[in-house]
Amino acid sequence: MKNLLAVCREAEKTHVAIGHFNVSDLTALKGVVDAAQELKVPVIIGASEGERKFLGDRQLAALVRSFRDDTGLPIFLNADHTHSLEAAVAAAKAGFDAIVFDLSALPFEENIRQTKEAIGVLKKISPDILVEGEIGDIGTGSQIHDTIPDLSADLTSPEQAKKFVDETGVDILAPAVGNMHGMSASMVSGNAKKRLDLKRISEIKTATGSLITLHGASGTNDDDLRKAIAAGINIIHINTELRVAWRQSLDRSLAEHQNEVVPYKILPPVVDAIRRVALSRLKLFNNL
Repeated sequence: MKNLLAVCREAEKTHVAIGHFNVSDLTALKGVVDAAQELKVPVIIGASEGERKFLGDRQLAALVRSFRDDTGLPIFLNADHTHSLEAAVAAAKAGFDAIVFDLSALPFEENIRQTKEAIGVLKKISPDILVEGEIGDIGTGSQIHDTIPDLSADLTSPEQAKKFVDETGVDILAPAVGNMHGMSASMVSGNAKKRLDLKRISEIKTATGSLITLHGASGTNDDDLRKAIAAGINIIHINTELRVAWRQSLDRSLAEHQNEVVPYKILPPVVDAIRRVALSRLKLFNNL
């Protein structure tokens, strides 16, 4: 099977994006894999430090490998938003395909220094592992916000992006281009959508020539996502949309099965709800 870098480059040439979906349990993982299998497209399974602490690095890696072997699909595993070298090394040793080494909260030059150092360490563990760096402010936490935060003061400039990519040697760049982690309550209800700075994405792509990830894409205007892919986005992260579907479908299933105590009788509607969300996003990202 092709490695993640080859799949990313192929997606770039065909002007599609790879869907990246964070999971916290087996129901979400099964739902995402079911969607990818239905469409026969590559997919990246993501897990943040909190999600990995809950699931276990090696345990999640074993699950993803088993699904990859059973389906024959290019299913990859990413250590999302990793804030320490120790946690990054643990993910690399567990067999993750990619690591988001996120030091965006640090001063820019310190982010460069530590990211470059981490890449050297991680590539020695696994030469094929892709390391992603992040600059700018896209907020924190895939949660429901009461109001939409203003993150416009710390968007990524093309000049910053080029300097960061050139000096660190990252495989993938995660910039701030109007994206935001989490969703507002108005986004969950469908009354508001995130909007992206499409011109900025294009300028960053031209300046860096790098693979680019769009984090915090849940609740983003569909047309903006299509245009963002055309402008140079290669990987798109969805998390909060899955979490909303997980919670809402679980609430409904529990209400419908009030006397049921068997998990495998309660949880199939949750798997299907995740599948439907992932399916809709994968269709959009792959122009299907």
